[in-house]
Amino acid sequence: MIDHERDLAHLREATERLLNDAASWDNASVAEPSRLPGWTRGHVLAHVARNADALVNVLQGRPMYASAGTRDADIERDAPRDLDAHVADVRATDARFREVAAAPADWSRTVELRNGVTDSASRIPFRRWVEVALHHVDLGCGYELEDLPEEFVLREIDFLTERFHGLADLPPVVLRASDGRTWTTGGTSGEGGVAVTGTAVEFLGWLAGRRDGSALKTEGGPLPQLPPL
Repeated sequence: MIDHERDLAHLREATERLLNDAASWDNASVAEPSRLPGWTRGHVLAHVARNADALVNVLQGRPMYASAGTRDADIERDAPRDLDAHVADVRATDARFREVAAAPADWSRTVELRNGVTDSASRIPFRRWVEVALHHVDLGCGYELEDLPEEFVLREIDFLTERFHGLADLPPVVLRASDGRTWTTGGTSGEGGVAVTGTAVEFLGWLAGRRDGSALKTEGGPLPQLPPL
């Protein structure tokens, strides 16, 4: 069962970790490349802030973004700001999101995100936690996938394997972690399949597009190319 209040507490901790790391930077650090192609750290921070606004829209029944073009333009507009402006924006938008999420609501309702994707309102705090935690890693400031809480790693693997389940362009895939946990994803028809072994952190890195999967071992075929998130 999803506990949105617990996820909000985790989100607050994750946001503070990100902001504490950013507090040691200077303005030049914000302009340095992030781990996301074509994005500086300023782009990542701008996206984190604008995503909070977007998820407020979702919880309040409005479109997540006015358009894809508006989303991208807002990130480009905000990316060059100085460090203090980014930190203040991330902090303020995080507080606004948590304020809206703390209000009495029907958490079983279905809400709409981008591109017609729907989800339970109760999962929105976790989705926000994912944005903050993975983009913290993307900043390339010393916070790595290995530093993520185990609960987060396992739940995001659950989420992403479910997301890629049933895709016709992928073979059936079984993920077998070194601690005995297993997940299935990919296609559900066709002969054979691919068995992948490795650690949960490496599974997350591959599924989330943060690592190339070179640390994983496969049987039955090569590691499939996943569609972008």
